[in-house]
Amino acid sequence: MKEVCCEIMEWYHYLLIVAGILVGLAIGVAMGMALRKKFAEKEIGSAELEATRLINEAIRSGESRKKELLLEAKDEIHKSRTEHDKEVKERRAELSKQERRLEQKEATLDKKTEAFERKEEELAKKMQKVTETQAQADAIKQQQMETLEKISELTQEQAKAYLLKTVEDEVRHEAAMKIKEIEQQMKDEAEDKAREVISTAIQRCAADHAAEVTVSVVPLPNDEMKGRIIGREGRNIRTLETITGVDLIIDDTPEAITVSSFDPVRREIARLALEKLIVDGRIHPTRIEDMVEKARKEVERTIREEGERACYETGVHNLNPELVKILGRQKYRTSYGQNVLNHSMEVSHIAGLMAAELGVDVALAKRAGLLHDLGKSIDHEVEGSHVQLGADLARKYKENPVVVNAIESHHGDVEPKTVIAVLVQAADAISAARPGARRENVENYIRRLQKLEELTGSYPGVDKAFAIQAGREVRIMVKPEVVTEDNMILLARDIAKKIEAELEYPGQIKVNVIRETKAVEYAK
Repeated sequence: MKEVCCEIMEWYHYLLIVAGILVGLAIGVAMGMALRKKFAEKEIGSAELEATRLINEAIRSGESRKKELLLEAKDEIHKSRTEHDKEVKERRAELSKQERRLEQKEATLDKKTEAFERKEEELAKKMQKVTETQAQADAIKQQQMETLEKISELTQEQAKAYLLKTVEDEVRHEAAMKIKEIEQQMKDEAEDKAREVISTAIQRCAADHAAEVTVSVVPLPNDEMKGRIIGREGRNIRTLETITGVDLIIDDTPEAITVSSFDPVRREIARLALEKLIVDGRIHPTRIEDMVEKARKEVERTIREEGERACYETGVHNLNPELVKILGRQKYRTSYGQNVLNHSMEVSHIAGLMAAELGVDVALAKRAGLLHDLGKSIDHEVEGSHVQLGADLARKYKENPVVVNAIESHHGDVEPKTVIAVLVQAADAISAARPGARRENVENYIRRLQKLEELTGSYPGVDKAFAIQAGREVRIMVKPEVVTEDNMILLARDIAKKIEAELEYPGQIKVNVIRETKAVEYAK
């Protein structure tokens, strides 16, 4: 029972302690709230006082600022008024100056007007005097003209015609000199342009016969062979074109390849190499090189054999081996469709036959006939005409001067010095003119030369006209009493223009106008 009472007492003490704590907390909270309210009321009151003070200060500062702005505005207005008054005064002064200037200008203008009126009156008087003087001058001129007509025995129209003729002659002379100057300038400056024009013309205008003599057609067993010749990525055809220097044209033509080149020897080497490759069947770069080399040796052997054959058939011996090779190259050259080697052999035979009839050295005539077109074998490699190239080759390899002269003169470039040269010239014309020899027959050739002579001889003042060098040049003899030195230049130009407009011809025609004056007197 005592233990229970002790436990109850302990609990009673605990409750009293807790109750005390709770009462203390409640009193503390109430006191805190009271203090907080007191402090808040105090702060609110001080804030109101501060706000009132700030408002009063703002009102005072606003009023003072208002007064300052009013003062500044008054100062600005006063300043603007002062500046405006100053500007008005300046403008009034400027206007006064302008008025004075205008008054001065009006006074000056009045003076000038008066002066102009005086000058106008003076000018009218002078014009009247000039009119009178002009009438007197016309009368004097008329008298002088009548006097001149009596002295010169020429009318006014005749004198005018004489002056016009004189002026015309002077202008013609100046025109001729100008034409000569321009032509000389063109000759001096136009070489590069001429080469460009010629190369462009060759590219754009390849004649039909050029295609016939610059291409070879290689037959194929089947169209599959075209792909093998081209090779992987074009390797085979590129190798063949590089080694031979030709162009291979592989188009839609069935079972055929075209070999194109202006060099007939290269074209023949490429044709033979292609044929060998087609027969062999193994087509690759290494094999192509081997076959091209074999074809080249075969062509060289053929050239040598053809040269030796030509010498044997014509009976020409003791030729330099290099001349034999050059002669053999003519097998692959053509002129107007005629094979040059066959033409040379034909000229050799004809020249020999005519030499035998005339009792001239037959062997020398045949030799000259065989070598007369020697330059055609190399005229694509070296600059110059085939006549000059052939003569240079003959001199180089110590040929007889008679042979050299025959080569130089067979187209009339130089005068023939021997009978053999004349025979070679005639044999060359016979060989070229026989039916079927060339694409241009002799009738057309003669007709072209006749037309050239007729056209050039139709001009007034022309005495004679001769077509020479197979129609490559026309020589015109003019009458010296009709055609002057100055008119010669204009005449040559007019004839050249007319030839270009009316005739068709290969290459170019040289127009050579010749005027000769002779004075003959006998001493008695």
